[in-house]
Amino acid sequence: FFWLSLNVWLFWKTFLLYYQGLQYYYLHQMLGLGLCVSRASASVLNLNCCLVLLPMCRVLLAFLRGSQKVASRKTRRLLDKSKTFHVTCGITICIFSVLHVAAHLVNALNFSENYSEDFLALNAANYRGEDPRKLLFATVPGLTGVIMVLVLFLMCTASTYAIRVSNYDIFWYTHNLFFVFYMLLMLHVSGGVLKYQTNLEEHPPGCFNPNKTLLENMTVPKAFEETFPDYTTEPFPEDLSVPEPFVQNNFMRICSEEPKFQSHFPETWFWISGPLCLYCVERLYRYIRSNKPVTITSVISHPSNVLEVRMMKDDFKARPGQYVILHCPRVSALESHPFTLTMCPTDTKATFGVHLKVVGDWTERFRDLLLLHSNQDTEILPIFQQRRYPK
Repeated sequence: FFWLSLNVWLFWKTFLLYYQGLQYYYLHQMLGLGLCVSRASASVLNLNCCLVLLPMCRVLLAFLRGSQKVASRKTRRLLDKSKTFHVTCGITICIFSVLHVAAHLVNALNFSENYSEDFLALNAANYRGEDPRKLLFATVPGLTGVIMVLVLFLMCTASTYAIRVSNYDIFWYTHNLFFVFYMLLMLHVSGGVLKYQTNLEEHPPGCFNPNKTLLENMTVPKAFEETFPDYTTEPFPEDLSVPEPFVQNNFMRICSEEPKFQSHFPETWFWISGPLCLYCVERLYRYIRSNKPVTITSVISHPSNVLEVRMMKDDFKARPGQYVILHCPRVSALESHPFTLTMCPTDTKATFGVHLKVVGDWTERFRDLLLLHSNQDTEILPIFQQRRYPK
């Protein structure tokens, strides 16, 4: 509920900022609701791209789960639901990515049709009527956005249950494309297409600039050309018609200079840099820790395609109910799988073991490496094999 409330609040807060914010007045006039929806969905994407990495920090979660700092049983049970939270954040990223892309398609069309002759710095298009596809495929934000959509589509489709069961390798290798996704995300926000007004005091949005108006409508000889004075508060002449947005209490807001626009500093770095660095540090720590060799002492083949693998490792301690992550480079260079310990080491015995069900390609290849004859019938009695296994 807290996560859902945070998403709703962040979406609504960003939507109102771009809908009512004075610094986005001219940009909103050009793009309309597409601006508000694209930025609001981007805020939700930043939050979930930040949170989706945290459930994958297994060492950190295991430390919190087993430490006395987390005394509440409910909190520990929430930590056990880390995979469910990871999937929930992933689905949210997919949904709001569709909304974000749709809003930016509208923005690209509005940039082309509503090209501003008065505020050239605000335009993303080079001229009125420019093909919107150029904004999507010929700019850094557009091109990185298209590639990110393709990467996200591969990750989303390969994460379905049918593909994970039929070929886990496809799921695993496409899921590791998230590194590419995050690198493209950092490039995507560095384009600076959307700009805000910086001089709100000198130029209130929608104000009247007498210097510019008089200079445009009058021809002044060069010998007498002088800078017109800056007006601050003068009543607008009654005989001139003025649009409603520019009139407040029958007075015209006078500005002394033209609006100045500046690109936003990318905020996505603040959201994803911390979790991404934390995840990379943990992966490095797990890689260093896994360099200690594990010696397989015996393999027992049980009925119903179940293998019991007994192992030894120096300075390894475990608790009942703990799981270990098995990684066999000869089976897969990147793929690894968690298995619950069914035998824990003790003070007198250093052997520990796991039971694994042969249900996929990884476990099949792992069984073929462990057993001399993997096609034997094991439906009647367990078959015990003990030989010199490689480390």
